[in-house]
Amino acid sequence: MRDRGPVLLRTARSLTANPSDAEDLLQTALTKTYLAWERIEDHRALDGYVRRALVNTRTSQWRKRKVDEFACEELPEPDPTPAPDPAEQQVLRDAMWRAVVRLPDRQRAMVVLRYYEDLSEAQTAEVLGVSIGTVKSAVSRALGKLREDPELSRAA
Repeated sequence: MRDRGPVLLRTARSLTANPSDAEDLLQTALTKTYLAWERIEDHRALDGYVRRALVNTRTSQWRKRKVDEFACEELPEPDPTPAPDPAEQQVLRDAMWRAVVRLPDRQRAMVVLRYYEDLSEAQTAEVLGVSIGTVKSAVSRALGKLREDPELSRAA
C-alpha cells in the first residue's frame, strides 16, 4: 500500500467525483483484497486485482444508489464558477505533453518519472542511477523550460 497507494488512489478518484468517496472506495477495495488474500494466486499482480475490486465495488455502489427527489418551490442557486471546459483541459494537456517531449531526453525522463509516474526524488534517482541532487537540478531546469514554453503560454 505504501508504494502503490497514490497510484491506486488516483484510479479511485477517476471513478468517483468526490475525493472522500475515492478514499472510501480504495479502502473498501483493499479490504476486499485482504479478505481474498488466500484465493489470489499471483501476488505479483495485486495492482490489477485491486483495480478490478475498485471498478466492481464502484459499479455495485452505483447500482445500489437511491435517488431521492424532492419538489421545492425555489430552484437551487447555480454554481457560481462554471466547470472547466473539458475540451480546453484536453488542449492544455496535449500542449503540456508536446512541451515535455521537446525537453532533452534526461530532463524528460526525470519529469515523467517525477510527475507522471509520481515517483519521489529518491526513487527517480535510483531508477536513473543518478544522485538526488542531479534529479533536483535537472527537474528544476526542465520546469523552467516548461514555464517559458510559448505553446504552453498560448494554451493557458
